[in-house]
Amino acid sequence: MTDTTAVRVTAPGSPAVTARLLAEAARAVDAPDLVLAVSRNGVRTVHTGGSAEPGPVPRELMAYELGSASKPYAGLLLARLVAQGRVRYEDRAADLLAPGFPVHPAVRRITLRHLLTHTSGLPGLPADFYPQAVPRWSTDPYGGYPADRVVRAFLRARPRHRPGTRWHYSNFAVSVLGHTLAAATGTPWEVLLHQQVLAPLGLDATRVRPGPDGTDAVGHRRDGTPVPALDTGGFAAAGAVRATPLDLLTFLEAHVGGADGPGPLDAAPTDSAPTDPALAGPLAEVRRPVLRRGRRHAHTHTLTWFHHPSPYGPVLFHAGATLGQQAFLGFRPGTGLAVAATATRRVHRADTFVATAYGVLTKTP
Repeated sequence: MTDTTAVRVTAPGSPAVTARLLAEAARAVDAPDLVLAVSRNGVRTVHTGGSAEPGPVPRELMAYELGSASKPYAGLLLARLVAQGRVRYEDRAADLLAPGFPVHPAVRRITLRHLLTHTSGLPGLPADFYPQAVPRWSTDPYGGYPADRVVRAFLRARPRHRPGTRWHYSNFAVSVLGHTLAAATGTPWEVLLHQQVLAPLGLDATRVRPGPDGTDAVGHRRDGTPVPALDTGGFAAAGAVRATPLDLLTFLEAHVGGADGPGPLDAAPTDSAPTDPALAGPLAEVRRPVLRRGRRHAHTHTLTWFHHPSPYGPVLFHAGATLGQQAFLGFRPGTGLAVAATATRRVHRADTFVATAYGVLTKTP
């Protein structure tokens, strides 16, 4: 990698060992732009680098595409609407989207909880998504499949499994959740997300559409050629969020700051705690394990986070990738540690980005 790295500590007292750890981890990742950011009890250390020459906007102030790492935002939105009594986890999506519309019995049983936890029985994407996507798979596979088509595909679906019986990761399902919440509240999903999650947490550099010229990171294919900005079409709730690494830390700090068990933050809350106390309950809700899957039920999940053990206690995380970018979000409840990472290079089989970020989360003392 070109030596264009920089380490910034955004609060006094951060241990130098964190900066050294991030610099060492960054050497394992080859990308035009790379940001590794850590928060320890609200004290931030940010490492930036990459093979490309840095531009006029610092890498940590650019907005990166999160892809599937957008889903924790959708999960927190649902938890907040449930806390407000506007919807329930057990509400049936079809009844909210199209009351009285005839659907398959299995579709009728799909609840908001099923959609969010990937237990709806729906496939990863609608069957008719692929014919329109394949001709432009490397440039714009989602843009030609709008919201109304996602809803129609859901209403005519034939789930593979009875809802609630099997776990199958589904961008389709989480996208339907977004449209269902918009229908239930009479508010567009983008507006709803801003009102209920982004604004209360002070996430001013987080959005679901491209920003002004020069403020968004540019993704790259494996060969280094740039790719267009992602258009998620009707799949916004599953992957449309864009954010700066510093905003990602703010989002994660809110989750760490509301840790259930005893920990450093209980004695010394940071300035990163949510500005709206009404988010405390939803933040606790999305951290709580709700299901197990896989052989011997080894894999644990909350409403929206993957949940793994580590030498330093449980870790919660989610990764995401778009046509030319990757993101990783993770935190350790009760320890004050949060990790955000972004890279502007498409994932490939030999990719080390997620493993590197996960290692920072799970192996940092």
